[in-house]
Amino acid sequence: MARQSITLANQNDEWLKEQVAKEEFTSKSEAVNYLIKQAREREAYHEYVQMKIDRGLNSGFSTKSKEELFEEIKKRFNVSL
Repeated sequence: MARQSITLANQNDEWLKEQVAKEEFTSKSEAVNYLIKQAREREAYHEYVQMKIDRGLNSGFSTKSKEELFEEIKKRFNVSL
């Protein structure tokens, strides 16, 4: 692992110390790594959602009625309502 030296705002340092004291993490480094991992996962999720939104926007408008779309969805998922 790469070793880093960082400067934290006092309230962030206190928060990290509290997390270690409450045994949420074994060290401040573990807590920081966890928070970075969470941020990376959130970023990946947002990129995935944005890709889905872009794909939908680029697919154009449907000419089918609500009823036709509903029937198509029911068939696709084998649902009878």
